[in-house]
Amino acid sequence: MSVNQQAHTGPPYGQPQPGYQGYQQPVYGGQPLPGVPQSQYGAYNGPMPGYQQPVPPQGYFPSLGFPSKGSPVSLNSDTSSLAPNFIGSSRAPPTSGPPPPASGASLPSGHLAYSQFGHGDVQNGIPASAAPMQRPPASQLFLPGSAPTPVSQTSTFQQYGPPPASVQQLSNHMAGMTVGSTTASAPPPAGLGYGPPTSVPPVSGSFSATGSSLYTPYTASQGSPPTSVSQGLPLAQPPFPGQPVSTQRLSTQVPGFAPPPSSTGIGPSSYPPTTGAPRPPTMPGPPLPGQTVAGPPTSQPNHVSSPPPPTTMSGLHPGPPMSGLHGPPPPTHPPQPGYQMQQNGSFGQMRGPQPNYGGAYPGTPNYGSQPGPPPPSKRLDPDSIPSPIQVIEDDRSNRGSEPFVTGVRGQVPPLVTTNFLVKDQGNASPRYIRCTSYNIPCTSDMAKQSQVPLAAVIKPLATLPPEETLPYLVDHGESGPVRCNRCKAYMCPFMQFIEGGRRFQCCFCSCVTEVPPQYFQHLDHTGKRVDFYDRPELSLGSYEFLATVDYCKNNKFPSPPAFIFMIDVSYNAVKSGLVRLICEELKSLLDYLPREGNMEESAIRVGFVTYNKVLHFYNVKSSLAQPQMMVVSDVADMFVPLLDGFLVNVNESRTVIASLLDQIPDMFADTRETEIVFAPVIQAGLEALKAAECAGKLFIFHTSLPIAEAPGKLKNRDDKKLINTDKEKTLFQPQTSFYNNLAKDCVAQGCCVDLFLFPNQYLDVATLGVVTYQTGGSIYKYAYFQLETDQDRFLNDLRRDVQKEVGFDAVMRVRTSTGIRATDFFGAFYMSNTTDVEMAGLDCDKTITVEFKHDDKLNEDSGALLQCALLYTSCAGQRRLRIHNLSLNCCTQLADLYRNCETDTLINYLAKYAYRGVLGSPVKTVRDALINQCAQILACYRKNCASPSSAGQLILPECMKLLPVYLNCVLKSDVLQPGPEVTTDDRAYIRQLVTSMDVAETNVFFYPRLLPLNKADVDSDSLPAAIRNSEERLSKGDMYLLENGLNIFVWVGVNVQQGLIQNLFGVSSFSQISNTLSTLPVLENPFSKKVRSIVDMLQVQRSRYMKLIIVKQEDKLEMLFKHFLVEDKSLSGGASYVDFLCHMHKEIRQLLS
Repeated sequence: MSVNQQAHTGPPYGQPQPGYQGYQQPVYGGQPLPGVPQSQYGAYNGPMPGYQQPVPPQGYFPSLGFPSKGSPVSLNSDTSSLAPNFIGSSRAPPTSGPPPPASGASLPSGHLAYSQFGHGDVQNGIPASAAPMQRPPASQLFLPGSAPTPVSQTSTFQQYGPPPASVQQLSNHMAGMTVGSTTASAPPPAGLGYGPPTSVPPVSGSFSATGSSLYTPYTASQGSPPTSVSQGLPLAQPPFPGQPVSTQRLSTQVPGFAPPPSSTGIGPSSYPPTTGAPRPPTMPGPPLPGQTVAGPPTSQPNHVSSPPPPTTMSGLHPGPPMSGLHGPPPPTHPPQPGYQMQQNGSFGQMRGPQPNYGGAYPGTPNYGSQPGPPPPSKRLDPDSIPSPIQVIEDDRSNRGSEPFVTGVRGQVPPLVTTNFLVKDQGNASPRYIRCTSYNIPCTSDMAKQSQVPLAAVIKPLATLPPEETLPYLVDHGESGPVRCNRCKAYMCPFMQFIEGGRRFQCCFCSCVTEVPPQYFQHLDHTGKRVDFYDRPELSLGSYEFLATVDYCKNNKFPSPPAFIFMIDVSYNAVKSGLVRLICEELKSLLDYLPREGNMEESAIRVGFVTYNKVLHFYNVKSSLAQPQMMVVSDVADMFVPLLDGFLVNVNESRTVIASLLDQIPDMFADTRETEIVFAPVIQAGLEALKAAECAGKLFIFHTSLPIAEAPGKLKNRDDKKLINTDKEKTLFQPQTSFYNNLAKDCVAQGCCVDLFLFPNQYLDVATLGVVTYQTGGSIYKYAYFQLETDQDRFLNDLRRDVQKEVGFDAVMRVRTSTGIRATDFFGAFYMSNTTDVEMAGLDCDKTITVEFKHDDKLNEDSGALLQCALLYTSCAGQRRLRIHNLSLNCCTQLADLYRNCETDTLINYLAKYAYRGVLGSPVKTVRDALINQCAQILACYRKNCASPSSAGQLILPECMKLLPVYLNCVLKSDVLQPGPEVTTDDRAYIRQLVTSMDVAETNVFFYPRLLPLNKADVDSDSLPAAIRNSEERLSKGDMYLLENGLNIFVWVGVNVQQGLIQNLFGVSSFSQISNTLSTLPVLENPFSKKVRSIVDMLQVQRSRYMKLIIVKQEDKLEMLFKHFLVEDKSLSGGASYVDFLCHMHKEIRQLLS
């Protein structure tokens, strides 16, 4: 929960929430939305008439989708500092300190809370009670080391209508997911009675109705741990007199976690019921294996081994004693800071009978509990589970003010979401390299045991903020950089000078090398060279060397690179206005080609080609009065018809180029040609660069599938029926190997390809993108391009793409110290051997992700070193080496590994690993492998590092507490779990995009940033505090901005004040807002200026210009917007965060048992 977040001010409990009245998504007010696919289950409207439920089998836990072996769950992040607060939909800011005792609001003893509203009525909120409910204070932090103070205030679990009897026994398999530091055992509160369970129809299965592979969502079972009895559940019923009861077993149901209309036998609907706040959808199913029934683990199965007599009170029947029933359970270990554990066993509360739902069957075994009035249900409060927003805010406040000094080995940098300055003192800045862990296991056995991937995400040419210095360029003259004789590592701060400075010992391979005479320098009394601070390669983590001729192709210095603009002039491109737009833009853009620091003009030469079924080359030599066109119609054997005059200097040929760009749109204005070629276009550019003997970049503007007769001709193979089959992987693979071979030729020449796509239908991005991807280029895609809405985005992308820093003909190698080696690489590049990453072009936005494996033991004292060396040609034609060094710690204790991990980098690696996996395996296999790996990472922590505690608790390492929420976002992404509206091309495009994203980009891509615009301070430059990505955080009276690096949505609630609408959109009412706006109108008022400045600020931070989409609540575009509310259940079947956390817990427990 965000520290700055406003408490959700809602109406008194028991009344409908203003934001969500009758708010059923995605059908508002009962009217199907135009263009929104109807759910196959419809909204849940209460029990199915006349449905009789079968008795659950023994040992079956109805709330979960799995046969159970044991006890329930409580979530306990190892050190998460945020206590759960038990407010259904309402939120309050966390306060520190123990919860203040509050006077309880227990009911008058005469007032019976049993079924206070007519059976079967759906009422929103908790049944109105005689005494007003009190809201708990803000989330409570428990003081470290103390057990939680009992609080007598009632906590308010909002319940949205009574559940049908079939879910009555939904045991809260997550009741008491306590999130906090390791568990604190607390005395069980006294005074809660249990009602008998009723049966639940066995529900098949672990996968959701939609058929996509989904981890079972769990029913109801979600509740937060009570801090004390009256906080744990509102005492809506008098306790049984004199009866000791333990909260450890509260079996509760998430409000509104409704079962499916039972007759269907499928999972529940994805939509909440018509009344009440949207309820998190879930599925009934068996519990987590290994759940104990109560308290510390007992050796008992879930449903007590022999069915106890129905009349016995729970825990009083003969048989193994269940801890915690007679007074406090003995603490299993000293209380730790955090929240008390709360178990939930199989003892469910009872709801009053409801029409058409039989009560418990005659003869239903009464699993050790006695009939009694039900307390209102509760659900796991989303504020009690780790919040990305809270973690981001905490890191900003703790680490944003101090510069990050890189002098110390193995320091974990601030998060990518924190603004901080870097001072290079010997290790590369985290802007260049981020690791999944900064403390790596000494042995491969330990690494295998933890399953934490050891990887570095490297961005060799990253852009630095203006306050930081660019890497220094070191020129060693003709002798070139000093290197180790054996492993060829470059001189760096970790090399050890010996024998008075005459030799140095390599920090990577330990070989001793003579210091060249011209490089000799004496050592001071500490063994450091006296010129230590004068030489960047001895004192800094990142620097550049000027390369000698030995580092150049064919042993000759390279020529400056060239840019070739290749424009599709087929009917679609001309008709949409695209050709004219490109030509107009190029006239001015050519003045902004990249150039070295102080050069007056760019050294880059330019050339122009247009194409449809044939190619047109243009001679724009400065001596010509008018440009000349040459046509090559033999596309099967491509050649370049002219050499002199094709690639020219912009300033010299300015008038001829301007004349050409004026003529092209008119020349093809009346074209009727719809068929186009593609591969010959790349071949033409490649041949031109070969002839000019230089590297360069092709900018190709392309509109449709290349079906004309030519090499690389493609057919339409789009087939949605392949989704969720074993052949789905073919959708991500290229149709033909032709493009792989072409890519290889391009890389050899240093010909990088950037592709701008403007499709109106299937284009086969998986195949067309191969050359771009393997040459290190970028793909931009503008589906259904329309001049008025997409021109800004396209032109901004084109400008940035042409102007950004890029290295050509690049080769990168990563060296490591003895003990580990680079084994796997992810990104947009080509590899002809196992060590060299080759890229025709590498720009400032591209990353290469490298995975390391052990090949020997490491040593805690010496640590581990990485050196990334990139050889490239600058845009002025200078051959350079950029070096980045990083030292990491090594550990023999797993706890040290888990203390120094970085979840954002881990997710970046896992996403890339999975996105590559879909090329060769069914998507379901890839998803299962991801879940399994993360479960193993967390299970290893639980087993080896966490303090001993009940198996019912989910304990997460502090620096990995966001792993489940972020992993769930990756699993729900369009590549791994597409909704029906996601096209095959979109999936291929996203797959390629993510593969070369840096950590900041994957962070916002998978967990978008959601900002409440109403909270924006018009007088300050700062952004409003972000809120969590869930629909229940949105209020109808507010506006929100959501960004994910590709799109910016502005969501406008139906009840937004007219004044705000007028200020932002310049119209007088909600209904007049146009959702076709692609930019916000420029209005002279503070709110408009502030929102536009926020949008501009976000655009500057991202490598692509984001498309602005206005979404009105209850409009058809809202479904698209909701897709990005990643903590909620997705329409394509993805689990909600709460459900996935339960699923992860189940997986972890299976591994531990």
